[in-house]
Amino acid sequence: MALFAIGDLHLSLGGSKPMDVFGGAWEDHVEKLRDGFRRVTDDDTVILCGDLTWAMTTDEAEQDFRFIDELHGKKIILKGNHDYWFQTAAKAKTYFASLGLRDMPILNNNAFTYGDTAICGTRGWIYDENIDGTHNGKIMARETLRLIASLKAAGDREKLCFFHYPPRFGGYVCDGIVAAMREYGVRRCWYGHVHGHGHRSAVTGWVDGIEYNMVSADYVGFVPQEIII
Repeated sequence: MALFAIGDLHLSLGGSKPMDVFGGAWEDHVEKLRDGFRRVTDDDTVILCGDLTWAMTTDEAEQDFRFIDELHGKKIILKGNHDYWFQTAAKAKTYFASLGLRDMPILNNNAFTYGDTAICGTRGWIYDENIDGTHNGKIMARETLRLIASLKAAGDREKLCFFHYPPRFGGYVCDGIVAAMREYGVRRCWYGHVHGHGHRSAVTGWVDGIEYNMVSADYVGFVPQEIII
């Protein structure tokens, strides 16, 4: 039984936004994902760090989730900025059941036990008070509170944090998210969202006592990354 993470599958099997149009690493990315998941077994757990599908509704997302269901591993899902299909965790659970899919629980205001550790996290956000308005500030505050709720739900277990947005990017620091991780003793986190030229500004490795790992699909070659605990 192993733990893996990957983000940004960006599927559009029933839609009109195939990632092949971006060329480069994204050409034939669905087959690359299929191949990449061969390192995973059905006894393993995979954290999917958001942006699973371009679909705007659950009806449009059906083929994408059937593809995800066929991939090896038990999946835990985070929302990304493009996951417009998502409404609530309860509705997602009902939707997956209606399609006869395995349950794919949502990491949102909660935590999951994995051995002696806890899987925590939230979507996250990128906020700059010098650029963004009040609305974005409220989203950032909400995401910080969701992370705190997740960390509290983990109790005394070692906490592994997963996000869609990066807590750090280039010279940017998401102060609320990073402060919450420090307060609750988080030492390692994983995130996605960043693509293409943005890879150059991705923060990876240890910074001020926290290890940052980027798992955007195109960054990791469409192969889920094993997390060694």
